[in-house]
Amino acid sequence: MFVSNRMTANPFTLSANATVADASEVMRTHKFRRLPIVENGKLVGIVTDRDLREVSPSPATTLSIFELNYLLAKMMVKDIMKKDVLTIQANSTIEEAALLMYKNKIGGLVVVDEQAAVIGVITETDIFKTFVDVMGITQGKTTRITIDVSDKVGILCDITGIFKELGMNISSLVSYPLTDESYELVIRAQVDNSELLVERLSAAGYPVRHITQII
Repeated sequence: MFVSNRMTANPFTLSANATVADASEVMRTHKFRRLPIVENGKLVGIVTDRDLREVSPSPATTLSIFELNYLLAKMMVKDIMKKDVLTIQANSTIEEAALLMYKNKIGGLVVVDEQAAVIGVITETDIFKTFVDVMGITQGKTTRITIDVSDKVGILCDITGIFKELGMNISSLVSYPLTDESYELVIRAQVDNSELLVERLSAAGYPVRHITQII
């Protein structure tokens, strides 16, 4: 799956010469947490809700509301925006986007084309939704089977072959490492006879560690 399949396309953007008050109003109205800043159609920075909080007056300030509004009206986006923006291209994979966010501890990425024009935004919420879809959680009543397996050739063929022989359709399959030599295999499937499935898997050398029905 690619970033283009999950990103919010054609996001709101602002000019670097817009005021902080403008940015605050746009983000508050549309409930954004980040706002790409562009000049001549190209990305030049980003403003986040954290940036706005850092320049907002403290509740303990002695300035009047009129003075506060005046200051915010004069402060420009270019004065507070982050210029070194991490970006990703639309044809990158979801995994690449997730890894980039994870390594840099950020909640979103601006998606740009080859000319550095902003074409979308992808966030941690989009990544989370992707995980839910990949795991098949929204597909209705299914059975979740967990099997610990070793890293050797042919395991997936053996296990999925058993499901095929029993006429049980697999809706999703995910594996992740437990140690250097073992993996946890999580399968979601339409299972009519869980006892028979567990028996067949165990007989083939793949004992089921956990099985439960997901509504």
